[in-house]
Amino acid sequence: MSADTRLAGDDLDVVIVGAGLSGIGAAAHLQREFPQRRYAILEARDAIGGTWDLFRYPGIRSDSDMYTLGYEFKPWRNGKAIADGPAIRTYVRETAAERGIDRHIRFGHRLVRANWSSSRSRWLLDVSLADGRSVQLACSFLWMCSGYYSYAQGHRPQFPGEEAFRGRIVHPQSWPEDLDYRGKRVVVIGSGATAVTLVPEMARTAAHVTMLQRSPTYVVSRPAVDRIAEGLKRRLPPMLAYRLVRTKNVFLQQFFYRLARRRPQKVAQRLTQMAADQLPPGYDMAHFTPRYNPWDQRLCLVPDADLFRAISAGTASVVTDTIASFTERGIRLASGRELEADIVVTATGLRLNLLGDAQIAVDGVPRDLSKSLVYKGTMFSGVPNLASTFGYTNASWTLKADLTARYVCRLLARMDATRCAVVVPVRDPSVGEQRFLDFSSGYVQRALGMLPRQGDRKPWKLAQNYLVDLVALRFAPLRDEALRFLRQGEALPG
Repeated sequence: MSADTRLAGDDLDVVIVGAGLSGIGAAAHLQREFPQRRYAILEARDAIGGTWDLFRYPGIRSDSDMYTLGYEFKPWRNGKAIADGPAIRTYVRETAAERGIDRHIRFGHRLVRANWSSSRSRWLLDVSLADGRSVQLACSFLWMCSGYYSYAQGHRPQFPGEEAFRGRIVHPQSWPEDLDYRGKRVVVIGSGATAVTLVPEMARTAAHVTMLQRSPTYVVSRPAVDRIAEGLKRRLPPMLAYRLVRTKNVFLQQFFYRLARRRPQKVAQRLTQMAADQLPPGYDMAHFTPRYNPWDQRLCLVPDADLFRAISAGTASVVTDTIASFTERGIRLASGRELEADIVVTATGLRLNLLGDAQIAVDGVPRDLSKSLVYKGTMFSGVPNLASTFGYTNASWTLKADLTARYVCRLLARMDATRCAVVVPVRDPSVGEQRFLDFSSGYVQRALGMLPRQGDRKPWKLAQNYLVDLVALRFAPLRDEALRFLRQGEALPG
């Protein structure tokens, strides 16, 4: 990197990476607890919102209720509990504006590499700017809120014969603004959250939409409007009503997840029957009967049974088969059937990454975080003064994000109280390793080699349980043999 493209930077207390749901929430917690600390949010894109600004495909919405996906400190006032993308984006932007967080965001700033200097007890950050220049920053604590998937591109397998197809092929992560699907035949490849969102929305105006899936997914209908929540909001102060509904939904989420794990066959039968009740008599339920147990993969949520209603109305259909090849007119299946299409949407999933693909080093030595253990789901063994926000796979993302933010603030407060400059998790060699995520979803399986590991016991094991994490991250003592607090210049444990 040439000297004439490098700009002088700042020396900050905390740098947060990402101005999405997690990053804005982290900043809100940080400045509430430490109003005098100097911090900045680095955002590679030019807008607030993260996922909810990036994805612009038709019908984009939350896949969990907003009373748990919303922040613990800001009530969700919208009438819809299952909210669309623009409403969520507005909520995140309002949070940033109301608290002055937006003044701390540096747009067009992508963290490329971070090197911890033990002699200075600082992170030295190389940041690439949108105009091609670069800047170096320094901070005492680095907080990664960059999500878990690549914003550059989604997972896009190549199919035989694509070049022969005369229609248009699009991926939801880079949805073209000029795409007109009115009166067109559409095939959506996939069966995950994106597919079950796209199909009923596009079916409103398309000639017909077919969801082509290789294997079925559990699909659950829930009301878009929470009547209990709306009743409480009419009778109670906003924050009290919000907390009550949030608590209700947390317990329901946890109860259902534990029940699914204890009695998977019964829960699977119940989910399939619930879907059948929403579909026409005699419908082939093989399309909604997965080969795996509930919560081996994330369940798909549809508001007010919109997917089932589109199928019942005949504007949408589901085909379970594999692709042999594309043809001029559409897609030929392994069964020999041809699906004619004007537009094919490849809702084939995400491409996971770790810490926004930033390179991490300690005293100039690169760290391969796939060989690290995750401490309390938040920090990495042997890496000082770095926290990462990673939400739940079996509940709303923000539940874990809020707990992580509380925990990071507790760490910073203890460092102040003990006059320590460094906090670092230290791995016990006797702790066994396990996969970071016990999920069979394709996007997880493709990324297992790059993800860190979890341990076989606390505090290295992920609970995937909000109530357990509530105790561990918000109330449990910070004194722990696995967590070391060090003074300025003190050598890292080796």
